[in-house]
Amino acid sequence: MNPKKIWLPVIIAISVVFGMYLGRNNAKMNAVTSTKMPVTRVYSKIDYALKTIGKRYVDSININELEEKLMTSLMEQLDPHSTYISAEDFDEANESLQGNFDGIGVQFNIQKDTIYVVNVIAGGPAEKVGVRDGDRIVTVDDTLCAGVGITNDKVMKKLRGPRGTQVTVGIKRRGEANLVPITITRGQIPLYSIDAAFMVDDEVGYIKLSKFSRTTYEEFQRALIKLKSLGMKRLLFDLRGNGGGYLGAAISVCDEFLPNGTMIVYTEGLNSPREDARASARQLCEGIAVVVLIDEFSASASEITAGALQDNDRATIVGRRSFGKGLVQEPIDFKDHSQIRLTIARYYTPSGRCIQKPYEMSEEEYAADLLNRFERGEFSERDSIHIDDSTEYYTAKGRIVYGGGGIMPDIFIPADTTGVSPFYNKVNRKGIEYQFAIEYTDNNRSKMSNLKTATEIDKYLGNEHIFDQFVEFAKKQGIKPTKSDLNISGELLDTQIRALIARNLINDEGFYPIYLRTDKTFTDAITILKNIK
Repeated sequence: MNPKKIWLPVIIAISVVFGMYLGRNNAKMNAVTSTKMPVTRVYSKIDYALKTIGKRYVDSININELEEKLMTSLMEQLDPHSTYISAEDFDEANESLQGNFDGIGVQFNIQKDTIYVVNVIAGGPAEKVGVRDGDRIVTVDDTLCAGVGITNDKVMKKLRGPRGTQVTVGIKRRGEANLVPITITRGQIPLYSIDAAFMVDDEVGYIKLSKFSRTTYEEFQRALIKLKSLGMKRLLFDLRGNGGGYLGAAISVCDEFLPNGTMIVYTEGLNSPREDARASARQLCEGIAVVVLIDEFSASASEITAGALQDNDRATIVGRRSFGKGLVQEPIDFKDHSQIRLTIARYYTPSGRCIQKPYEMSEEEYAADLLNRFERGEFSERDSIHIDDSTEYYTAKGRIVYGGGGIMPDIFIPADTTGVSPFYNKVNRKGIEYQFAIEYTDNNRSKMSNLKTATEIDKYLGNEHIFDQFVEFAKKQGIKPTKSDLNISGELLDTQIRALIARNLINDEGFYPIYLRTDKTFTDAITILKNIK
């Protein structure tokens, strides 16, 4: 089967979602400076027009709503990353980069129209009052929440709220005939930017960083110290899917790799004088060989990091061309708690590259860039990548690198389509793996309570012939595999199911060590890393 035919619907869906992601949650894509400026109104044609409309327009009109639409339209006339955030959306837009939010402290999944508690965050408000992994939340403040129509957004709106406020949930618990009412006082819940940090073997450490938030540098330091204490001599630093975040966080992370005085990045704009960021004498990673993984969803602050290590010949960059976002936004607050994030500068890697891709086209065309890359074959063939030779730059050791459209990896690894069969696509589209993993965990939680590591969970599930159980589960859902399906997708699905169950038990520290076994980019990168002298 043609791999393009298999992946085309996936890439189209990802491109659409990523375009929405750019427009609605721009903070997650941006190198954002933390400077904030109070803004006062300036009398202008816009002010005059709004006042005149309010006083003289033929029909009644909500001036505030008109102003909100006007602000959104105004920012859309600039570049794809300047944006307006309403007061209503402000907290949500900032949440992931702040490193915390107010809530009850549970991770949940909606299973059969029921809120299923996958994980209770250690030390959080829910754990303190006895909520357990595997509980079902049936009611919230006496309102029924189970049934058709329940969504993640609706659940979060009900469970989150200002710290110190209370919410009462009705819990359906295995072994209890009646609902268990539990009142939870909401508190501050941490959001972590490091998904996993573990030793692959005796000398190779792995860190998966999902974003650059206010807490990223402290998390990164702790992860490095832990892995070094376990004998790490080589580091696989995974920035795939990392949409960016705070510029300062990226600079601090780079600082641990580079010698004192080394250029990390500089920023400059028409009205923003050049500012250089250079390394200090930190260097927790001194003497450690490094490979950095990137892909088409690595953007902004993650591109700053990859570019700095590449230009200084400090790391080997492996994967596929990154997103190509080289603009810096400054948050500017209004009195009503709304905000604009205005592009004030471009950032440049140490060699002088600005990796921002062209944005003169429409917003829709800009968002469709990833789909266009796929259609050109960029995800499968390095030679399909369009490079402008006029954008050549040189690393510290004289190697050629390119600007103007993302970070080009030193070693290209195509998107992996092995393991994809019609059976795989069917169970994946319907989320059958997730449904099975939740149900299996729920039914066997007490048996697995003594399993504390990914290795222990993996071995246990192998002895239980977990994949055979999954196939029977899929058949009951009306999805029956052929022998060919099982030959193609068996190993991939088996690995994913084990990883999902491990996540249900011990979070991402259980998921990634198992899941990455079938990740070709990961396994190839380990080989590359071990061959670095």
